[in-house]
Amino acid sequence: MRVRINQSIKVEDKVEQTIQVGLGERSYPITIGTGIFEHIGARLKALGFAKRYAIISDDRVASLYGRHLREILHGAGLDCELITFPAGEASKRLGTIEQLASKLAGQGLDRQDGLIALGGGVTGDMTGFLASIYMRSICFIQIPTSLLAQVDSSVGGKTGVDLAQGKNLLGTFYQPRAVFIDTEVLHTLPREEFLGGMAEVIKYGASLDADFFAWLGQKQKNILGLDSPVIMEMIRRCCELKAKVVEQDEREGGLRRVLNFGHTIGHAVEAASGYRLNHGFAVAIGMRAVAELAIRIGLADSSVGVEMVQLLRAYHLPIDIPPEFDRASLRAYLAIDKKTVGGRIHFVLPERIGKVRITDQIEEADIAPVLAR
Repeated sequence: MRVRINQSIKVEDKVEQTIQVGLGERSYPITIGTGIFEHIGARLKALGFAKRYAIISDDRVASLYGRHLREILHGAGLDCELITFPAGEASKRLGTIEQLASKLAGQGLDRQDGLIALGGGVTGDMTGFLASIYMRSICFIQIPTSLLAQVDSSVGGKTGVDLAQGKNLLGTFYQPRAVFIDTEVLHTLPREEFLGGMAEVIKYGASLDADFFAWLGQKQKNILGLDSPVIMEMIRRCCELKAKVVEQDEREGGLRRVLNFGHTIGHAVEAASGYRLNHGFAVAIGMRAVAELAIRIGLADSSVGVEMVQLLRAYHLPIDIPPEFDRASLRAYLAIDKKTVGGRIHFVLPERIGKVRITDQIEEADIAPVLAR
């Protein structure tokens, strides 16, 4: 099935668009708009996914939106609870999942109930994982509040938690029932988090759509200024690109690996930082690194690296691995990455902007100089 994009419609003077992710019985809508947050309760009531919901949110996002969302759901006649955990990647552990599951059980949630992920990528990944295993699976809804989650992690059904040895090493593929993206919440997002999300946006252009990559360069001032129509168009395009890939390869058997562009080295950099480095910043570093690797082995010419660096810098993103990071640790993290099979690391390398190649035919002699930068 193909992604279908409905024409823009107005809901009480709020513009929105809907993208349908076609996965047969697991299909679901992604609704993108400005000011749609206030109508989520009525929509969930009409959809009838669950008789009761638990809103899962970190303590930072809960203070901004959690209690308000609970009031919205109550106003629509939906029973719900708000359950929080400490903000940050450090919470993305099995221990947190156990604590959250115990709270669900203590409040009597059963298989007819559902979860709502309200927050960024950490919240979405953990809530999806929890939904996939609680009572042997219950439904969940994504309401992403960070740019990174809106353009990437809330769509596609990847869930998981981290281990000390690496990022997202425990997880499942489990699709949400619906995704609601309100661009207005980005106005409360810390600037660093917004810029980190832009790394994931750039990933889509660099790996899948050269025209979108060029558009990001042209619209830089509008995007950094949070121009609503431009932001909405940017998010819509990212969701459309990801949905097309997920429809063809839901469980990352082949094509979906292109969405890991920048992530193989990026995850290693993030892990080497003790998960203190912003995920998007790590991905930006990873994208520059694989561009350099592609140039080094003759897969791409130097213009690819120049264009990549220019756009990353335009969005104030880092491009170099911090010198204090231990290179041996980086190499060790690469070796246990999920994309390593039979001892061979699968890299997503650019041939040119908008076209990538997945390969495990990269020698240590070529990797080491890139990590040494």
